[in-house]
Amino acid sequence: MKQWYEELFENYGMKYDNENFTQGTFGECDFIEKEIEYNKETKILDIGCGTGRHSIELSKRGYDLVGIDLSESLLKRAKEKTIEQNLQIVFQKHDARNLPFLRQFDLVIMLCEGAFPLMETDEMNFQILQNAANALKPKGKLIFTTLNGLFPLFHSVKDFLASSTETGNATYDNNSFDLMTFRDYSTTYVEDDFGNKKELQCSERYYVPSEITWLLKTLNFTTVDIFGAKLGAFSRTDKLSTEDYEMLIIAEKR
Repeated sequence: MKQWYEELFENYGMKYDNENFTQGTFGECDFIEKEIEYNKETKILDIGCGTGRHSIELSKRGYDLVGIDLSESLLKRAKEKTIEQNLQIVFQKHDARNLPFLRQFDLVIMLCEGAFPLMETDEMNFQILQNAANALKPKGKLIFTTLNGLFPLFHSVKDFLASSTETGNATYDNNSFDLMTFRDYSTTYVEDDFGNKKELQCSERYYVPSEITWLLKTLNFTTVDIFGAKLGAFSRTDKLSTEDYEMLIIAEKR
């Protein structure tokens, strides 16, 4: 049986790029470039690459990338866009819980809940961080965003998602946040590229900063910095607050 995140992105390659959360690519890539000091020798792995928006933009800027995703429809669209723009990017289908890479990359990115934290259990989410860590060279860097567990303690997730949805995009309802597990359960309504309507029961894990720090320290990251994640405007000056729906994590192996 397919999980909700697999069904959500089936036949969704065209509509995916219109979703609100995909509109910050340029600014996010500006931040990534700054973090790697514009070093074109940097080998980058994009986990949960979707239709390849970060991979494609970084490739245009001269970087060497591998993009992985679980969705064949999103990967198909990523490959089409790569051919259209005459770029050389390797896109592969992989489950982020089981990756074949070992000490191959200088940078791993995992943006907009590319894979983490959508899994069914905390252990599975941890496996994704573990694989990201394993893929890095000894002095590598991991940059990812995840759902900020401080946000739903102060705000309605349902209201926030409704406020950032455009006509034709996925919509959300029946949100309930579990304080014991920090999971938000919701119903997502989506129409795919072929006009098929779907109703999916979703579960997403929100994390608090101290959990993320502890998880990454157990994976031998020596530096873990956490900030607020504003769409298209990542910055080390953006102090994390309860107003941030997502947080930005930058972890380094020294």
